[in-house]
Amino acid sequence: MPRVVILKTGTTYPTIREAFGDFDSWFVAGLAPELNLQVVDVTVDDLPGRPQEWDGIVVTGSPAMVSDRAPWSEQTASWLAEAVAAEIPILGVCYGHQLLAHALGGEAGFHPGGRETGTHQVTLLDAAEDDPLFKGLPREFPAQLTHRQSALRLPENAVLLGCNDFEAHQAFRVGPCAWGVQFHPEFSSDIMRAYLKVQAPDLVKEGLDADSLLAGVKNAPEASSLLDRFSQIVMNP
Repeated sequence: MPRVVILKTGTTYPTIREAFGDFDSWFVAGLAPELNLQVVDVTVDDLPGRPQEWDGIVVTGSPAMVSDRAPWSEQTASWLAEAVAAEIPILGVCYGHQLLAHALGGEAGFHPGGRETGTHQVTLLDAAEDDPLFKGLPREFPAQLTHRQSALRLPENAVLLGCNDFEAHQAFRVGPCAWGVQFHPEFSSDIMRAYLKVQAPDLVKEGLDADSLLAGVKNAPEASSLLDRFSQIVMNP
């Protein structure tokens, strides 16, 4: 069985964790059962050996901020850069997306437009048509999102794959098999609704319509399919 490590970069809100489990369990549920999955919490535990010891790497979201450059985060960034050089398949999600960009010479920081949260459309670019992870997906599809920081500048050798009106860098690839996605393929619509309910007081303060965002949540099967698509890439290199 191919060995895949899930690098856990934080934990969700306590009320959401009690109802739905934590970040890592959502990825475990979405990745193919044929994979041998191991979870390593890089905020407290050592990095899992050399990247070359793994057949695939997944990096979760986090309430932390890449721009804070916490020691654990910077160490993980260096490890990911080594993994990219070794052409190990990588899927970085939200924080993982931003960390991957930062690790390879891009820039992560607060989005000038503030927070993006809820179910929003993602538009794929021409480069996605023959991309191993995205090919065959519709040009536009809904995705679950919640972030305040973004990959503000991609690495020089990155291929931009997706965007939307708010976020210029929704998806990118570096090399043959390292991807970052700002959206959350591991989120169900119920998890997205739970996030919006927790965030509601802050959303109101930020001038966002919490009720409208909650009413707009819908399933995002195309986005969720990326976890199985990534699994197939790992299993069929």
